[in-house]
Amino acid sequence: MSRIKTAVSLYSLQDEYLNHRMSLDDLMKFLKEHHVEGVEILPDQMIKNAPHPSNEDVAHWHKLLEETRIKPVIADVFLNTNLYHNRNLTQKECIELLIEEIKQANRLGMKLIRLVSMVPYWVCEPLLPYCEKYDVTIALEVHAGMAFDEPETLSFIEEMKRLNSPYIGLVIDTGIFCQKFPRVVVNYEVNNGASPEMFAYLDQLFEQGTDLHRVIRENNGEFPEDFKKVIKTKEDQMFAPLCDGYENYPFTVLDEYMPYIKHFHVKMFEMTPEGPEYSMDYRGLLEYLHEKNYDGYVATEYEGNRFTLPGKPMQEKEQVAANQAYLQECLKEIQG
Repeated sequence: MSRIKTAVSLYSLQDEYLNHRMSLDDLMKFLKEHHVEGVEILPDQMIKNAPHPSNEDVAHWHKLLEETRIKPVIADVFLNTNLYHNRNLTQKECIELLIEEIKQANRLGMKLIRLVSMVPYWVCEPLLPYCEKYDVTIALEVHAGMAFDEPETLSFIEEMKRLNSPYIGLVIDTGIFCQKFPRVVVNYEVNNGASPEMFAYLDQLFEQGTDLHRVIRENNGEFPEDFKKVIKTKEDQMFAPLCDGYENYPFTVLDEYMPYIKHFHVKMFEMTPEGPEYSMDYRGLLEYLHEKNYDGYVATEYEGNRFTLPGKPMQEKEQVAANQAYLQECLKEIQG
């Protein structure tokens, strides 16, 4: 039987935090007010001196968890291989950085780390003894534009299967399940000078059950000629390479990976007044996960904030609250 629980990635409220409208304390209280069960945190952004926070800051974090009764679920980790101007980090340096992230997760009460997409497969085996020692699982994010047809992702998956450890897995970002091109993205880019014709072309692909990412793959890595024809403005030229970051996979793509999936990012661009998100079928996904007996968290990850039109208010709190209300309603109906 499934036990799907809701969480919120504090990435969703980053503008509130960055501009000092909400502190970490405020964010956690906000989650409690909206009956959120778990929290996903970005230590680099919200924990001072990460990955080596002071004992006082760690104690304060645990005090917040105790006061709100929110479960510390997962820490987002970025492997910054370009710290130096003249070279990339060596393998040894990369592994040493990730060891410190594992130790920090343990101190913060997190048993799971999200490795950002494209982290190389060769980190897995050297990190495994530390994962076991500190009881922290590492999981690669499978993200739209970098999903199941990307060589780096497939290499990680192959290594994950070879090692066959409960301490290595995947985080699925639901941006791979877009059924429409996000409306807020279209409005933002058109306002910047992009052509409506370019997005009309993308909408046609989604209606046909495909997406630009797949079409480019099928065209030997090149834009198809009919897409090139709708690229007209300077803004089109700038944004067109990013249009393949919204994919249209069926849920069944997860069938073979379910034993390895540790967490979900519920990517969210726009909750509609009618209830559902504009681009994605969350209810369908939750029904699929229920049938697969998924036991884990689905975490709101709001990205519509970056597409707020000039002069319009940021809607982070409102959108996160609406998303959580919808997910919780769906789960109540699906799980009883």
